[in-house]
Amino acid sequence: MSTTNVNIRMDADLKKQFEAFCADVGLTMTAAINLFAKRTVRENRIPFEISADIPNAETKKAIQEVQRMKADPSIGKTYTDVDQMLTEILSNEV
Repeated sequence: MSTTNVNIRMDADLKKQFEAFCADVGLTMTAAINLFAKRTVRENRIPFEISADIPNAETKKAIQEVQRMKADPSIGKTYTDVDQMLTEILSNEV
């Protein structure tokens, strides 16, 4: 079987992380990419699920907001009564 070279562009930091992962599992990057290609051809599909980032950007922003609020309790409004909180939320008074 003859071989050929394939050139790809990749973020430098991603390449370092991928090389480290491959080394940890006893593979070279070439072997890992060949495994991916062989499985893709054999199964006639990408051999893993491709989906949007989880959490998505909106959820990440909300998580960051909560982290800021936890670090600085003066940010945002606090409640001591759940009923009061729900009443304000449902009446859009917040």
